[in-house]
Amino acid sequence: MITMRDICTPYAPEYIERSPNLPASHHKAIDAICRCRTGAYGSSLSTCERCGQHHHIAQACGHRHCPQCQHQKAAQWLHNQLDTQLPGPYFLITCTVPEALRPLCRSHPRLAYQSLFSASSQALKRLAKDPRFIGTTLPGFPGILHTWGRQLPYHPHIHSIVPGGGLSQDREAWLPSRANFSVPVRALSPIYRAISAEEMSQAGQLEQIAPQVWETPWNVHSQANPNGDTSLKYLAPYVFKVAISNRRIVGLQDRLVTFTSRTPGSSRPRTTSLDVLACMRRFLQHVLPTGFMKVRHFGFMNATCRITTDTIRQMIVLQTGAILEQPRPIAPTPAEVTCPNCGAPLIVLTRVWPCHVAFHDTG
Repeated sequence: MITMRDICTPYAPEYIERSPNLPASHHKAIDAICRCRTGAYGSSLSTCERCGQHHHIAQACGHRHCPQCQHQKAAQWLHNQLDTQLPGPYFLITCTVPEALRPLCRSHPRLAYQSLFSASSQALKRLAKDPRFIGTTLPGFPGILHTWGRQLPYHPHIHSIVPGGGLSQDREAWLPSRANFSVPVRALSPIYRAISAEEMSQAGQLEQIAPQVWETPWNVHSQANPNGDTSLKYLAPYVFKVAISNRRIVGLQDRLVTFTSRTPGSSRPRTTSLDVLACMRRFLQHVLPTGFMKVRHFGFMNATCRITTDTIRQMIVLQTGAILEQPRPIAPTPAEVTCPNCGAPLIVLTRVWPCHVAFHDTG
């Protein structure tokens, strides 16, 4: 199987030479991917829980943009979210930016992504406060940054998973939304755009943006679901997923990388071929700035809020008579490393670190 490491290892020097202004976060990602499971990060002595055979396994890099890592974290995140979801409808609200603004997002990613989070959350809170819709002064929702499409184009947007309701001003009652309507996207779009313009103005970047960006409609989409399962399960892979997984890479020949993709509305797999340096560029443009958090929680879901989701869940049950469903069990994720003889999971006995190992920032 061709992996991203097989692509980066031979061609990274050429890519770096042709990209003298490559961000430090891209350098770290390339370095981690090239050294992942090569022994550069040490190894472990493991035993098979079925056949008892011992194996020496090279350690993974753990970088959040490495396709060989992060496999099991999405399942754990989903389990935690399903365990704390509230009764009632949920809304998957997506806020995008127009194509003309994307070059600025690429050149100033930290500023742009921070603006996306701030503008989308403030717009949602502002409309949720309107008594015509919900009338809550304290909604709660997570926002998840996603930057790529199916063929790795640059397409930054924010997914918000919004419960259908919020808390009253005295925090003593739950104010539910309608089952199939949270806030109007036609009103959300201009508010989101206006707050984004204000954010860019405060950052001193407004003059760098074409004026027509603020005159065209910004695409905002809302999808109602009867509960949070659908939205959470849809987004869980994107929380820890990287722009392209190794299983999608089907070939590397004559400097051409071939990978599979699907077009919207179709389940038929298609293949795309790119020059190896173009493929690396598309992959690396989705590397986040060092330390930037791609999942953030707002309102009563923020860690600083004193009201817990358990308290809110009980409030909803007592107030509406809703049946409190137990979270559905999540199928266990396959072990990251398995026995080459029988395929059973390996149990780590001891770890061996190389003398020259350095603990790198993981993204």
